[in-house]
Amino acid sequence: MDTQKLLYIVLAVGAVWMVYSTFKDMFKKKADQPSQEPAVASTSGDRNAVLPLQLQAYERMALYVERIAPQNLIGRIYQPAMSAVDMQIALVHNIKAEFEHNVTQQIYVSHQAWDAVKTLKDQTITVINQVATGLGPDAQALELNKHILEVFLQAGASPSELVAEIINAEAKKIMK
Repeated sequence: MDTQKLLYIVLAVGAVWMVYSTFKDMFKKKADQPSQEPAVASTSGDRNAVLPLQLQAYERMALYVERIAPQNLIGRIYQPAMSAVDMQIALVHNIKAEFEHNVTQQIYVSHQAWDAVKTLKDQTITVINQVATGLGPDAQALELNKHILEVFLQAGASPSELVAEIINAEAKKIMK
């Protein structure tokens, strides 16, 4: 039961950090600092050429966040004959592979949005690994999945939903 408490704490701290850092950066006065937003050319024609790329990048980040949400990830990967170890490896591999596939999108999204996505990835992998560590060596994938989903459900606010809100807010901000 102590590992579950630790997982809840990790989830809560990660979620609070994502929200805090995003809102802190959003409300900073930008007059004293150079912008951390993606570089956008100053001419109207160049801006019109970059905007679709930026929106596409935010769209891909939103899709990534949705795809690595534990309930979606487990539903896509789970097969009844899998062991917990096999499931753990498949979950972590899938999260990392999809992240690597989308890594170039960071040049079009804000620093805050990219940090939130990276934190979500790391936090999700940490929870999966910690839950798997608490299971016996002969545990089945179904048991691992159940415990992972319980941890995320009992944590309250979904980290994936928080990051999705950050991404949506950032995308709306660049369309103004």
